[in-house]
Amino acid sequence: MTALPDSLTLGSVHVDTPVVLAPMAGITNAAYRRLCAEQGAGLYVCEMITSRGLVEGDETTRKMLVFDDLETTRSVQLYGTDPVYIGKAVEILCADFGVAHVDLNFGCPVPKVTRKGGGGALPWKRGLLAKVLEHAVAAATPYDVPVTMKTRKGLDDDHLTYLDAGRIAQESGVAAIALHGRTVQQAYSGQADWEAIGALVDHVDIPVLGNGDIWEAADAVRMVEQTGAAGVVVGRGCLGRPWLFRDLAAAFHGEDVATLPRLGEVRLMMRRHAELLSEHMGEERGCKEFRKHVTWYLKGFPAGGELRHRLALVDSLVALDELLADLDDDAPFPEHELGTPRGRQGAPRKRVVLPDGWLDDTDGRGSQLREDADEATGG
Repeated sequence: MTALPDSLTLGSVHVDTPVVLAPMAGITNAAYRRLCAEQGAGLYVCEMITSRGLVEGDETTRKMLVFDDLETTRSVQLYGTDPVYIGKAVEILCADFGVAHVDLNFGCPVPKVTRKGGGGALPWKRGLLAKVLEHAVAAATPYDVPVTMKTRKGLDDDHLTYLDAGRIAQESGVAAIALHGRTVQQAYSGQADWEAIGALVDHVDIPVLGNGDIWEAADAVRMVEQTGAAGVVVGRGCLGRPWLFRDLAAAFHGEDVATLPRLGEVRLMMRRHAELLSEHMGEERGCKEFRKHVTWYLKGFPAGGELRHRLALVDSLVALDELLADLDDDAPFPEHELGTPRGRQGAPRKRVVLPDGWLDDTDGRGSQLREDADEATGG
């Protein structure tokens, strides 16, 4: 059994708990990152932005680069397929935005991204992957900013890339690699393959972070014990449950904790979330952004359909307070929800959408396609 790490070092960045919040489009904005950080230590990554959007001054992209006043370690995930654009974007992040950590996304399974050879499709082109990583590391090095990458096992079970990606990452000076134990074809369906995470740990000398099917703190502990990973990346498991980071921090410091908040405590968390969103975005937009979180917060709790419906239409903090007052504060946490998937799952894709001829060679230098400036998702 592997001893549990109690911290994580990524180059110049020290994280008090070996836990990273996965960037999720429309979720991990400054308000949500602040909410999670209030619960426990970790590294909280901004929503994914595109290198082209940043370099070309796209307004939407720049608006996503908002940080809370209390964010001491600014972390951003970058997406792109062009090594030169990636290098320029990393320099902008370091020089103009004071970012302390840059993560590169090679895990996104969304067809509009893989169709252009980006996200989870890119590691098939080993030469191109190396070039992208080398440009990113070269741009970040003068600022002493570590570059990490996130990837998946491969395109599908017949086209695995993660071991090569790990080797290339290490050779390129990348500080750590995160592996989501699913293929692009699986998307978010089925079970994550933790054995692959263990195989990558054995294959490289840089830290490996495990991702996939961490629904409770106990899952994170089990993953690290089974794989030898240096830490974990948590995405869907924290939806509607920011207190998971409190449990994770405790678990990695040797405590066996599973927070089971009553509905009254969840109500306070919901109010805090909406308040932070309103502070960052203005009240009307903040409350509209909050709507998508209602279902996750109330999952398994007794709350009538009419109340849920009205909460999903809330447009002010006053209206939110009136509706939250109708919740039963004493309702116990629905323990049957523990360990169950949250957020998107879906079915495996029939095939991975790739550029024409993408599988013909595994080098790919000079073959990258131009990504859209406004592509933003997760992996």
